[in-house]
Amino acid sequence: MSSAQKTTQACMTIEQFVAQSSGKWRSMRSGHSLAFQQFEEVLSEVTIEEISKDDSAVKQLLESSLANKHNLETISSPFKMEWCAESDWEPDDPSEVSSGSCIIIPLVKDISSGTLIRSVGYAEAEAAISEYNFSNDGTFTLTTNYEQSIAEEKIWFVSENVRCRSSVLRTSAGSGVLQTSFASEVRRINA
Repeated sequence: MSSAQKTTQACMTIEQFVAQSSGKWRSMRSGHSLAFQQFEEVLSEVTIEEISKDDSAVKQLLESSLANKHNLETISSPFKMEWCAESDWEPDDPSEVSSGSCIIIPLVKDISSGTLIRSVGYAEAEAAISEYNFSNDGTFTLTTNYEQSIAEEKIWFVSENVRCRSSVLRTSAGSGVLQTSFASEVRRINA
């Protein structure tokens, strides 16, 4: 049994999750937009890097109005995520290729749950507050309530260097499904 499988047997912590997620990943995602009745294939390069609580980007996000309602004493393992994606939905202008970065600051509530402050959300390109929790099998579930929608994302490790991610985007009332996706992600290993 690999160390990743052993880790996911017991409840994972946010510190373990960030450490295990750190690195460069190649992601292959399929998405289904029920609203537009279309299918999308996306190949992405994703880099996840743990950063210091004292990093200027962390401090700037914490000074935003998003953070003022939360206990900042519980910050643990902030990280930066960068991505560059190629999609079969790409516009004719290659300069509009989907790429970006975001700062993510976990605030621990207890060993298996908490809040994430994100400089950019998953479903909408705006800062967001999300709630996270870990199930007993180590699956990370992230729920974000936006003005127009609710996003639920799940991430789990198949092994130390392979993880899967699924997401469902619902209407803000929670009654209709707008979009679903599934991604398999493989860690880039330097030879």
